[in-house]
Amino acid sequence: MTTGVRTAPFVLLVATWGVRGALPVAVPVQVAAAAPDRDAPVVANAEGVLDLRARVQQPTGTTSSTAIPTSRSATSSASESTRESTTSTAAHLSTSPAPAGTDRSTATESPGRTADSPATTTSIAVRPATPPATTAQDHSPVLVTIAVVVLALASLAMVRLSRSTPRPAGDADRKPAPAPASTPAPASTPEYPAAEVLLLMAAIGEAMLDSGYDVGSVHAALVDVAVVHGVPRAEIIIMPTAMLVSAQADGRLETAAVGTGSTALRLHQIEDLEGVVDAARRGECDPGSARIRIAEIRALPPLFGPVPRVLGNLLASAGLAVLLGGSWTGIALAGVLGGGVGVLLLLEVPQRFQVLVTVVAAFAVALSVFLLARTGLTVGALQAALIAPLVTLLPGALLTTGVIELSTGQMVSGAGRIAAGSMQLIMLALGIVAAGALVGLPAVALSTDSVGPFGPWVAIAVFGVGILVNRCAQPRSVGWVLLVLYVAYSAQVAGDVFFGGVLSAFFGAAAMTPVAALVSRQRGGPPPVVSFLPAYWMLVPGALGLVGVATVLDGDKNGLGTMATTTLTMVAISLGVLVGLGLVRLAQRKAGRQVASGPRTR
Repeated sequence: MTTGVRTAPFVLLVATWGVRGALPVAVPVQVAAAAPDRDAPVVANAEGVLDLRARVQQPTGTTSSTAIPTSRSATSSASESTRESTTSTAAHLSTSPAPAGTDRSTATESPGRTADSPATTTSIAVRPATPPATTAQDHSPVLVTIAVVVLALASLAMVRLSRSTPRPAGDADRKPAPAPASTPAPASTPEYPAAEVLLLMAAIGEAMLDSGYDVGSVHAALVDVAVVHGVPRAEIIIMPTAMLVSAQADGRLETAAVGTGSTALRLHQIEDLEGVVDAARRGECDPGSARIRIAEIRALPPLFGPVPRVLGNLLASAGLAVLLGGSWTGIALAGVLGGGVGVLLLLEVPQRFQVLVTVVAAFAVALSVFLLARTGLTVGALQAALIAPLVTLLPGALLTTGVIELSTGQMVSGAGRIAAGSMQLIMLALGIVAAGALVGLPAVALSTDSVGPFGPWVAIAVFGVGILVNRCAQPRSVGWVLLVLYVAYSAQVAGDVFFGGVLSAFFGAAAMTPVAALVSRQRGGPPPVVSFLPAYWMLVPGALGLVGVATVLDGDKNGLGTMATTTLTMVAISLGVLVGLGLVRLAQRKAGRQVASGPRTR
């Protein structure tokens, strides 16, 4: 008759193969002669190790061994292998009862333990290894091969373009400012009154900020204008929505202030403005003539009518839907909805009510997608049909420019742009969430459903042409902008193979920046800001952010991860642009040229 209840801690490490026969599973098992307590917990940790903590009743000094197989393939042979393992480790196991309070799950074997001390082991959790991006992601060999070929051809084209003659100053295609009335005097002898120079600087700065230039580029241009027109000590304060310039002349302090950001310039206006700015920076026009020319540029009507602009938005939406992994049905739906958004954007709404247009457009697009999905229409990847029609409302360029300004020390301007871009995302997400609350979220696929490895390369051309028509770019700029887009996408695909999706944006931005700078030096080539705007939309930091904000507002905690990915993507793009600009300046310095914005020679 037993006199008490005792537990014998026998720990057997049984190496078996898993269900697929690929991973050995180590199973620490406590065994005893009596049946285990049914209330004892059975725990499986992250590595698949089973921990059976059983309290058993047995007579004092009696032991037994039992094996618990962990896979169906090892069921018949588990007992035999366990007996062999038990025989080989019998000398290291104790048969004495464990003292009270001993932790049977994790204990360590002391070097000097005696035969009467309990034998213990420790289970150490090991984090699985993370594979590199080349093996963790599924990349189409055809897509990667095309990307490498495009990069090689673009490199050859860049070498040839760099050896060609740069575009001469005062290119006729640019419509530069009228010829100067007289040759400007040296910087030490001001030829123009300080007040006129400050007014010119205010006009140039306002137009450049309305064009989307970062404050660093605007400041560099205004400094050149001030120096060449005889006001070298001008003080310049630039913010995204306001600018102040001041200078001392004849014992008086002259100041000019201007508000910006009320009207965004179209792409053809930006191209014409670049010619005026180049001429003013070289001192080839007097302040009065340059100001008149800038006013004429701001008053130019759209280059294309309403119908072409709506069709352009339709094409841009369909092309972006392909890049987002949409199915054929989703691509067609995105194109139709993009046309509707294009019609809505043609309405002339006061600046203070522009936010209502954003919310209404997002609500209408989301409501249409959700209702069609509920009728049984297969829309494919939801983000393609939902986000692509809102392409021209995505603040990708605004967010990326803000990060660039923060990276270069422009804290006020950078923080302001990021705040404005984030609010734009929130307004778009609010419209989407409102539509989902009204009709409910349908059960549709969230993964990509690509149209094939050749689809993205056709989609880039469709997207580029559509966005350039919608934003009224000069027809001569289409080929150059498409070259920049193809280089950016090819570098992004190549970077995604080796470094993953977030860092791929860095390589895309770093590759497109030198190409955009080189293109701007060619005859008829657009300024870099014209090439950057479509590329920012194609790299889609704004689209990722919209997905993240929408999921967070809908109560999904995974949206926080998407928003973090968006932030890293914007930082990667900004760093890529800075690296690309550094490469451009290094190449120009080696070639003996000094180019600040467009063609400039020593």
